[in-house]
Amino acid sequence: MATEKIESGEWKHWRLETDIDKIAWLTIDRADEKVNSLGSEVLTEFEQVLDRLERDRPSGLVMMSGKPGNFIVGADVREFDATDKVSELEDSIRRVHGLFQRVEDLPFPTVVAFEGYCLGGGLELSLCFDWRIALDADHTRVGFPEVNLGIYPGFGGSGRAIRAMGGLNAMQIMLTGKMLRARPARAMGLINQTVDKHGSLRWAARNAVIKKRKAARPPLKARLTTLGPVRKFLAGQMRKQVARKARREHYPAPYELIDAFEACGNSQSAMIRTEADKVPRLLAGDTSRNLRRVFRLMEELKAQGKRSDFKARRVHVIGAGVMGGDIAAWCASRGLEVTLQDREMKYIEPALKRAAKLFQRRLKKPEAVAAAKTRLVADVEGKGVKRADVIIEAIFENRDAKRELFERLKPDLQPHTLVATNTSAIPLAELADVFDDPSRLIGLHFFNPVAQMPLVEIVYDKTSNADRVNDGSSFATQIGKYALPVTSTPGFLVNRVLAPYMRNAMALHREGVPREAIDKAAEQFGMPMGPVELADTVGLDVGLGVIDTLMGDAAGEDRKVLEEMVKAGKLGKKSGEGFYRWKKGKPQRDAKAHEGHDLDALAERLMQPYFDECRACLADEVVASPDLLDAGMIFGTGFAPFRGGPMHYLASRSGESDPVDQPADNEESS
Repeated sequence: MATEKIESGEWKHWRLETDIDKIAWLTIDRADEKVNSLGSEVLTEFEQVLDRLERDRPSGLVMMSGKPGNFIVGADVREFDATDKVSELEDSIRRVHGLFQRVEDLPFPTVVAFEGYCLGGGLELSLCFDWRIALDADHTRVGFPEVNLGIYPGFGGSGRAIRAMGGLNAMQIMLTGKMLRARPARAMGLINQTVDKHGSLRWAARNAVIKKRKAARPPLKARLTTLGPVRKFLAGQMRKQVARKARREHYPAPYELIDAFEACGNSQSAMIRTEADKVPRLLAGDTSRNLRRVFRLMEELKAQGKRSDFKARRVHVIGAGVMGGDIAAWCASRGLEVTLQDREMKYIEPALKRAAKLFQRRLKKPEAVAAAKTRLVADVEGKGVKRADVIIEAIFENRDAKRELFERLKPDLQPHTLVATNTSAIPLAELADVFDDPSRLIGLHFFNPVAQMPLVEIVYDKTSNADRVNDGSSFATQIGKYALPVTSTPGFLVNRVLAPYMRNAMALHREGVPREAIDKAAEQFGMPMGPVELADTVGLDVGLGVIDTLMGDAAGEDRKVLEEMVKAGKLGKKSGEGFYRWKKGKPQRDAKAHEGHDLDALAERLMQPYFDECRACLADEVVASPDLLDAGMIFGTGFAPFRGGPMHYLASRSGESDPVDQPADNEESS
């Protein structure tokens, strides 16, 4: 396809070319960045591009990306913290509104064609085009992640998404932050055409311009969801659904979006005007600032996995209990070949059944599920040890048993193999001296349930091989987890902080505070689950093991309570009874038990040991920085994300400056 470049080098982040049919081909290629994001300099140049297009009036416009495999990941999150003045934020958003409206008003056919990420502001820009084409590939994702940063689409996306998809579909996508693959996005109306991996986005885009294709209105049923009475009903239902997961005072953005939809969801222009009023205030608020901080912490955890180029193909897991079996299943779901070992096949079979359910839930497609089942192999004899790139020990929490196992493994270990223990509290030094080279053993501490908990603690001590530790971080990242390096002190980070917190909850309960009041106080503070429910969910037998390891006889009455419950078979959720009785996976609560208790004061008492232990962990250098501690507690214990992490929360509450609340120097976009 012959093209003629117009004034090469005129812009830093954009290229504009025309072909023999006078179709303009616009390429976004942000300079000095791995991905495209809509920063202020990019948008300033885009204004100039539009000036040229409005003046020259080509026969059509196609916009694509110059980044291989990627389009636009969103607005540049790094610039969100440039000001907290609402008036300045309003001006910035109105400027983008005007810019995007000019795209929508161009007097010739416009097409956007992309692969990879088309998210946030990138999707909002795409919705201004007449026709949207996406490559139907695994790496293509479309969505609005803004709610995860404490805001909602503010570049016109709320109004244009409703026009493209109808009210219900658009609100579901915006409220959940869910990212869609190409075909589901087409089915919902976010994109209009898909091209398979053997096709050409350029040819599809050219044909769309020539045929002057325009997106059709959504089906009647979808359009009906924007009518006044229907909107009012839907808004009420949406608030109920959001309230099950988030309180308005903690996470105002979804509620503000629902309010806007109820008030003016039948008008694109009114929704966009409302963005300019609501989104700047959300951006300047504490919740959004703290959630942006959490985003930066997440990026820092991702960076831990980039310290080596280690890549595993084969994983051998020893111990097919709940933890070991689920680690094996997770690794297989991520494309690795996995052998799972235990003493007899009867111990492995339940793990294979659980794995099949995980594959069905995560992978969905029959061929993908079948492939994952093939990758997970029962291995009673341990033949996989000699071939493994990673070996993970996940037997019961007993020092002598683990040592004996490692002794048996030694003759079959390959020099390159990464050897790890999943112990939840036993120091590495008490296990590693079994090996001729003790420095090779690291800890890979997963959390239960493996498929849901995003964090893995990478455990090391002063004798550990630094390269092996980095390889462990890379492996955790390879299987889709966040890697947190921690020193091998008893309990590491997460369990060390949780133990006094849980023990305090038990002490309050013994004082006569109802378990429901304790849990409700924690949830009102912002924890995803109260400590009593958490103890039942993790398992009281597991909790007893952790207390024994961390505190021993010093646990006193708390240990006796747990020991008696475990002896009676009351293990928590998995046995149907612990502190609560459980039915169909739900704790049975007394809905009025919390009445008469000052939940704010109770939360302060409840959380104090948690905060004290966080400070102690920093003093003991369990993690390298307050930043990493905050990340570990958010992703490992669910500490209220809207508070920005425990150390950040303590600093902000006391008025101290926060030494770690600085934007990271990497690509951060929404």
